[in-house]
Amino acid sequence: MITITGATGNVGTEAVRLLAAAGKPVRGFARRSPTHTTEGVDMMTGDLDDPLAVAKAVEGASTVILVSPAVPRQEMAVIDAAVAAGVGHLVKISSKASPHSPVDRRRGQAVIEAHLRESGLPWTLVRANAYMQNIVAFAPSVRADREIVMSAGDGEVGMIDAHDVAAVVAVIARNPAAHIGRTYWPTGPALLTYDDVADALSDIVGQPVTHRSVDTAAHLRSMLAAGLPEQVAQSNADAFRLIGDGDAAWITDDVEVLTGSKPRTVRDFLSRNRAAFV
Repeated sequence: MITITGATGNVGTEAVRLLAAAGKPVRGFARRSPTHTTEGVDMMTGDLDDPLAVAKAVEGASTVILVSPAVPRQEMAVIDAAVAAGVGHLVKISSKASPHSPVDRRRGQAVIEAHLRESGLPWTLVRANAYMQNIVAFAPSVRADREIVMSAGDGEVGMIDAHDVAAVVAVIARNPAAHIGRTYWPTGPALLTYDDVADALSDIVGQPVTHRSVDTAAHLRSMLAAGLPEQVAQSNADAFRLIGDGDAAWITDDVEVLTGSKPRTVRDFLSRNRAAFV
């Protein structure tokens, strides 16, 4: 049995689909029921802050795929439950974790990764670059003003489609022994600036879309005004500032090496999600 937390999110939903299609027994765990069910998948609803629900989710699992928004107490609880249940392998979806990062979620990831290493549980880390799915947050401004507003300047990003992260995870989960103790850094196929994203959006929607660059303080204010929680908005602002400094300007061939397929381009992603922007 392969248990996948965050099973209704971008990575989790696709990982569930891929593993079920490969004939693997899959148990999905999420806070809400999925909008679409996958035949043969055991879906459980529950909260990662509920120890009994977490214990039930990992019971009998040979592999746990940990997908969660980097809340240390929650992910550490899943790790501890997996150890108690005798799980043989845990795949953690992570990011560019560092205990010294100015971005709080990266510091949180570092805490979780350290706990995983110290747990004695066989592990694999998947440290993805920024997700293309984040571009969908620009949809309201693209529809209303034909612009995207960012505070990353001309910083480049090796953006990746969450579906490609899920494909990497599915490969790992199908053959855990080959990946234990490994850290992967999946990215998209090319480095992109937000001018590049705006150009791609222009092609997809059929009208000019511009990238308006603002400073970090102005972007933080706009995110707060849009209703983002202060901690999330500040973390985003810190991450975007790092992007402007070149922190996300890295690409690898991990997706192609692991899956045998080239990662999706930003135009592939935007074409699939065109309806959100028009």
